[in-house]
Amino acid sequence: MGKPPVPRFKTVLNLSCPNQPGIVAKVAQHLFDQGCDIREAQQFDDATTGRFFMRVVSAAEADSGAPEALRASFAPLAQQFSMDWAVHDALRRRRVMILVSKFDHCLADLLYRWRTGELDFEVAAVVSNHERALFDHLQLDGVRFVHMPVSAKTKDRAEAELLKLVEETGVELVVLARYMQILSDDLARALSGRCINIHHSFLPSFKGARPYHQAHARGVKLIGATAHYVTADLDEGPIIEQDVERISHADGPEDMVRKGRDIERRVLARAVRYHLEDRVLLNGRTTVVFGD
Repeated sequence: MGKPPVPRFKTVLNLSCPNQPGIVAKVAQHLFDQGCDIREAQQFDDATTGRFFMRVVSAAEADSGAPEALRASFAPLAQQFSMDWAVHDALRRRRVMILVSKFDHCLADLLYRWRTGELDFEVAAVVSNHERALFDHLQLDGVRFVHMPVSAKTKDRAEAELLKLVEETGVELVVLARYMQILSDDLARALSGRCINIHHSFLPSFKGARPYHQAHARGVKLIGATAHYVTADLDEGPIIEQDVERISHADGPEDMVRKGRDIERRVLARAVRYHLEDRVLLNGRTTVVFGD
């Protein structure tokens, strides 16, 4: 049997609102009335905050099921339930910009997953504060590369150029793939909800340089990585994905670095995919992540 035909329209509806009876029934009925076939539906009731979260993937052939039409028709229902909501076009590839410094393992992994189709997006640009020659081994032919040096004196100008590039290229997601520059509060706010960072999970105990060496000196038994949205609060944005791996006394600092890079790669890739598939809903300082 071949693959099922791609529907004319495919949308993802995300919503959150104060919990009350009837939300699921009303949403399902509305999608049915618009000629939409529900393909996936996930929901979560946060008993702590009293908020309800839902993600619905639907397909349609009728014009009423197109993303623009669905946004217009759904608005009154959303107002009735005081929803924070969005309708996304699931058939449109998002434009992604990847920022990287000297360590390129996360960049290499993202490009591999992009080339194989595992991550479905358009690479708007790869931006680095190091020159392109450092990344020649990654075969960047066909990928726009922008060298954007950053120093204490040029930081404001570099960030202005970066934000201009984001706007000019229509970037919808910025990925800090081990980009070792701290974004200013202004830039973090400008990219709010569309900028993902990856770091080791030792914060705040092992901040600063050589975190794996600090961890080894303390005899840690567990290492990990965290992917989160960037906010003005350094490394404290809403967490999207984490993973860990056990280690032992036999693992030296270089072993931990090697294992840590593996964790960082897979955690960042999952976080990027969850964002691109509209699986992440903000819940205050935390997130609701609807998995596969």
